[in-house]
Amino acid sequence: MDKSFSNKKIILIIGGGIAAYKSLDLIRLLKKQDCKIKVVLTGSGKKFVTPLSISSLSQNKVYHDIFDSEKEAEMDHISLSRWCDIILFAPITANSIEKLATGRADDLASILILASNKQVILVPAMNVRMWHHKSTQSNMDKLLDFGYLSVGPSIGEMACGEYGEGKMSSPEQICEFLKNYFYERNIVKNKNLKALVTAGPTKEYIDPVRFMTNNSSGKQGYEIASSLAKYGVKTTLISGPSKLKKPKNVNIVRVESADQMYAAAKKTLPVDIAVCVAAITDFKPEKYETEKIKKDNLNLNFKRNIDILEFLSKNNSQRPKLVVGFAAETNDIIKFAKQKKSNKYCDWIVANDVSNPEIGFNSEYNAVSIIDNDKVEKIGKNLKSYIANKIARKIINNFIQ
Repeated sequence: MDKSFSNKKIILIIGGGIAAYKSLDLIRLLKKQDCKIKVVLTGSGKKFVTPLSISSLSQNKVYHDIFDSEKEAEMDHISLSRWCDIILFAPITANSIEKLATGRADDLASILILASNKQVILVPAMNVRMWHHKSTQSNMDKLLDFGYLSVGPSIGEMACGEYGEGKMSSPEQICEFLKNYFYERNIVKNKNLKALVTAGPTKEYIDPVRFMTNNSSGKQGYEIASSLAKYGVKTTLISGPSKLKKPKNVNIVRVESADQMYAAAKKTLPVDIAVCVAAITDFKPEKYETEKIKKDNLNLNFKRNIDILEFLSKNNSQRPKLVVGFAAETNDIIKFAKQKKSNKYCDWIVANDVSNPEIGFNSEYNAVSIIDNDKVEKIGKNLKSYIANKIARKIINNFIQ
């Protein structure tokens, strides 16, 4: 028995489809690990498994009504969501995926998930063509963007006789996924990892009314900070001017100039992880004019701003264990990113093409290449939240291996 897995409280939502029968074996396996199980059975799920068989295995009542007249005062959708450690939806159909992606709340399962602050894990099961349909894939991408996790689907023969991707993962595979989930979070918690993330642009004032900046929204850095916090990393986000909302469970420090961002980064040390995503203005005026400069007297000289990435990488006394930089390039992306990694002495560099308006600055999407030593790992165009989850996952793996 895995100690990191035992005594965990799991809400299991059983959806419709022939694969629902696997949920009974899943309950058996979870009970063997001393997990505590409460089951929500959807209306379509009732057509495939019975409340009696579920309650016999889980040794708990089965929930299926939005309001239980016998326990109305407890408000099941709230009490269940607060009771559990995770919510597992297995199997989940294309219809339920669409419902969650659009925020519908017309049954206990969907209301429970909307009312919860716990991790939601989805186990899809459907026909191969349904799974690969653009609407299903779009809805799944949206749920992954929300921070949900997914197990499967697997490739195999289905009840309809067709073969392909869409088969529900086996109870053993689901159990293994859950074990790893709790194991990794226990490690992160025990290591008490701390991170700083820089994000957004900086402003360098020329005079009281003019300044230099760039078009960075800060979105990618905010999403990385949010993803690290979801893994249990104590995260400080140092943000340049941005209209974005503060991510949950993240300490935020708002700054304007590169000097202010540098001072905030120094104050945040020591940390285990530093991710420098901010698009810091490379230059600033040699002299700030306290009065507005007249048009016929505009003669500016510039000097370089301090390089925060290089400072963190070369900080021998308080160097983070992992320093990750970003390289926003317009051409020869990998070549220049590798040069930056070498010059700045960081551990990884994440390169992206900011000449493409569909990705990078002020876009919801990005496409990056993570350079680790001589390895180049490419992540194709996707939501910045998806890119952030991939980067955070790689960072966490670096500390739990």
